[in-house]
Parts: sequence; structure tokens; C-alpha cells
Amino acid sequence: MSTDFTFSIIKPNAVRTGKTGPILAMINEAGFEIAAMRMIKMTYAQAESFYAVHKGKAFFEGLIEFMTSGPVFVMILKHENAVELYRKLMGATDPAKAEPGTIRKTFAVSVQMNAVHGSDSVENAIAEANFFFSGIERF
Repeated sequence: MSTDFTFSIIKPNAVRTGKTGPILAMINEAGFEIAAMRMIKMTYAQAESFYAVHKGKAFFEGLIEFMTSGPVFVMILKHENAVELYRKLMGATDPAKAEPGTIRKTFAVSVQMNAVHGSDSVENAIAEANFFFSGIERF
């Protein structure tokens, strides 16, 4: 698989409020190809493992509770310079600081409930994609 991919999660609040379709439309309109996607409900252990880098931080427990509160969509997105371009499409973590027209400005309700997650580096995109998808599931 090319390194021109990134990993994304549509978070529980966006799924719960019916924003999955509009978010996918924005991703598609930005020229990303969805190489793999599935809906899951993370267990507490899976969320703890996925977000282990944040263990010990004040927001860790709340993050785990939130990410296990309902189903999410996990995706591998393909595009040239995918990590950089998807981070731009997502917007700032704090929706109040996000640029107009970004996913988070449009759909987020708070820093934690910011609608989507996206990898912050190619290395993390690989690790995060490998956490949720086997090689056979990628196109």
C-alpha cells in the first residue's frame, strides 16, 4: 500500500447525530478515495490500547468513555499527501478555532466531541490503520 493514505475515525457523536453521510460527502468531494471502511463499537480495552499514547493525561478517561459510547466508522483514506490534506480538511481540534468549511467547524460540538480523528503523521497512519485493518482488507 502506498504511503499516500491516512487513517480516520468518524466519532460517536457524529455517528449518533446522523452526520456520517455529510462527513463522507465532504471527504469524497475533497478527492479522497475510501480504501477501507467499517463500523465498529470499540471496547474499553481497544480504546485504551488505541489511545495509549495519552494514558496518564487528564483527559484520558473521558476520551475512552466517549470513544466507547457508541459506534464509530474507521477508515483508510487514499490521496496524494493524504495526511496533510486530511488534517487541513478536518480543521483545528478545537472547532471554535477551525476554519470555515472544515469538518470540525461544520460538525464538531467541542474539543473532545470534534466529529473526526485523523492521523498526524504517515507513521501514525500506518500504525492506526494496522490497528483496525488487516492487509487483506486494503485495496
